[in-house]
Amino acid sequence: MKKILVLLLIIPFFYGCGTVPGAAGTKAEIESFMKKQVDAWNKGDLEGFMECYWKSEKMTFQSGSGKRLHGWKQLLNMYKTNYSGENRGTLDFVDLEINVVTADVVYVLGRWKVTLKDSVKQGLFTLLWQKLPEGWRIINDHSS
Repeated sequence: MKKILVLLLIIPFFYGCGTVPGAAGTKAEIESFMKKQVDAWNKGDLEGFMECYWKSEKMTFQSGSGKRLHGWKQLLNMYKTNYSGENRGTLDFVDLEINVVTADVVYVLGRWKVTLKDSVKQGLFTLLWQKLPEGWRIINDHSS
């Protein structure tokens, strides 16, 4: 009887540590969204770049400078102020690691790189994605 009880307690633990059903499709979907972001940025379409972000005042952005923004509009305004015209450069995301936590939560680790005329800016990021009624959206971006 004790062995059965132990098994009943252990099985859910191991099941929870397994892969999330549909994880491969979710990873491909997130990767596709991030490619669309890069394409939009490189075309100068910052609103298109922002399509993957949650259009809510609860969306947060943190940067290495300690800046913390709340809300989609604030983040868009920051990008427009800091990355307009020649300051936008060419964006690339590299070393992506897409981690499916549950069927509706994903976090992505990676590196961003903006190549400018005379320099390169780069850093790390962690994106927290959530599947909302409107689809997958970034609800937190921590970039340095």
